[in-house]
Amino acid sequence: MSVGLLALLDDVAGLVKVAAASLDDIAGQAAKAGVKAAGAVIDDAAVTPRYVDGFSADRELPIVGRIAWGSIKNKIIFLLPAALLLSLFLPWAITPLLMIGGAYLCYEGAEKVFHALAPHDAETHEASLEPVAISPQTLEEQKVSGAIRTDFILSAEIMTIALAAIEAPDIWTRALILAVVAVGITVAVYGGVALIVKADDFGLWTATHARTGAGRAFGRGIVKAMPGFMQVLSLVGTAAMTWVGGSIVAHGLYEFGIDGPEHIIEAAAHWAEQAFPFMAAFAGWFATALVDFIIGLALGALLIPVAGYVVAPVWKAIKGLLPQRA
Repeated sequence: MSVGLLALLDDVAGLVKVAAASLDDIAGQAAKAGVKAAGAVIDDAAVTPRYVDGFSADRELPIVGRIAWGSIKNKIIFLLPAALLLSLFLPWAITPLLMIGGAYLCYEGAEKVFHALAPHDAETHEASLEPVAISPQTLEEQKVSGAIRTDFILSAEIMTIALAAIEAPDIWTRALILAVVAVGITVAVYGGVALIVKADDFGLWTATHARTGAGRAFGRGIVKAMPGFMQVLSLVGTAAMTWVGGSIVAHGLYEFGIDGPEHIIEAAAHWAEQAFPFMAAFAGWFATALVDFIIGLALGALLIPVAGYVVAPVWKAIKGLLPQRA
């Protein structure tokens, strides 16, 4: 009786060790996949804060929370099963779908540049695409919807990069690792975004309630610095959308045998590394991002009239055929 119990306990201990090893492997591969997708994660974090710009302080965290929840649904409900199914049955479709998403990011980035250079014309273009917000609630809905659409594209890139880095042979382990990556990255990105958008409130509280002069001065410094920081972050977010989109399209064209843009990117990176050997890694990355940005901006500029004169009328015609909600 005791020998049987000891054997059973030994078997249980063996199963626990196997389970622990499996969990450790899942955590390790999730971390590895997350690191591979770090570039897209940084872009996502840079893009998001601009969507809360202009709202009152009490709406900032709820808006970030709504976008984060939309991001979780993007990754878990739509992108995770889609990525797994496409990798199994239609692997050839992943690249063109990513290119369509990349083109959308190029359009979004170019539209922001267009708005900065010609705000009146840009507002006319935006009004042709969707109704102008006439209340804070309507504006919030438009901002959240736009943020979730942009997040969908960036999340698709994150999930695709993560999937390519996973070495697990069976689909269920890959699914679990992707789920861990999705939740971990979303928490990291939107937790960081929440800290960024509430930093000015923290600075104001510190400037008012700190017990020392140095503490109050630190709080005032945060309050003064945040508007400029948010403006810089908005510029970085626009640039990030554009260069990520340009990079996706350029790599997609390369896979379809159109290698001109990819060769230009590689040549620019090689030249920058040779020209600045003391910071070769950064110089190569910057040159790559710059050429990606130029490609993305050019493509996005071409898509602005397409969106205004082709996509918007077709979409309005389709909506006109659908039953209208009260």
